[in-house]
Amino acid sequence: MYHIDVLIQGFPGRAVCHGGLGWSTIALLRSDTRNILVDVGAFGIRKPLERQLKSVGVAPSDITDVVLTHAHYDHAVNFVLFERATVWIGAEELAWAAAQPPRFDPLPELYVDALEHDPRVRRVRDGDEFLPGITALAAPGHTPGSLIFHLTANEVPVIFTGDSAKNRAELLSRKVDASIDDAVSTASIELIWNLWRKVPGTIVVPGHDLSLRLDEHGAPVYIAERKAGINAWFAETLEQTTTFDMSAPR
Repeated sequence: MYHIDVLIQGFPGRAVCHGGLGWSTIALLRSDTRNILVDVGAFGIRKPLERQLKSVGVAPSDITDVVLTHAHYDHAVNFVLFERATVWIGAEELAWAAAQPPRFDPLPELYVDALEHDPRVRRVRDGDEFLPGITALAAPGHTPGSLIFHLTANEVPVIFTGDSAKNRAELLSRKVDASIDDAVSTASIELIWNLWRKVPGTIVVPGHDLSLRLDEHGAPVYIAERKAGINAWFAETLEQTTTFDMSAPR
């Protein structure tokens, strides 16, 4: 059994003029013997992640495992903060990412190189139960080697989708923003739906959204409250800021 905390809420959006926000979900799974992070976020989330870990009494040195859904910067770069952790990533994903030249895309080349050569890294394949009660399943499309993680150790199963299904809109529409293969992404979302429907009450934790359950009609509903916003210095002093609430549509 694992106690699960979503430490950082993913956000289902992108900036109008500044590309991806990189606000991805980070979850902490705790058992009697392990402290597991599923994805670890981008540079900008380091301080909030540190505060969240401290709030639940977990030090960075207590993290036993870092589990990465894929190699993009907003999910992977902070693995270096957890020096005692075993790092798990898809074998196909890491091989693909390491073979890519620097491009205008979300792959952090230097961190991928570090992952490829770090002796703590373990490569996971489709169907592996690589940690107790946690199985990796291939869900490509967003990247060639993206994995989802199906937790069956708890009475209520949990599916961590990474960016194979970033948000509720992608789950409902079966279409994925930022996919390298739309048809493959659609097939991966169908895999998620098949797992989701199998056991009533199953929770889905998307890569960039709040956690979800299916209601009595089979529709995805949020099971948390969104918190998101930006403070901007548009005035003449640091004390005076303008707050933009991004928690809900107007």
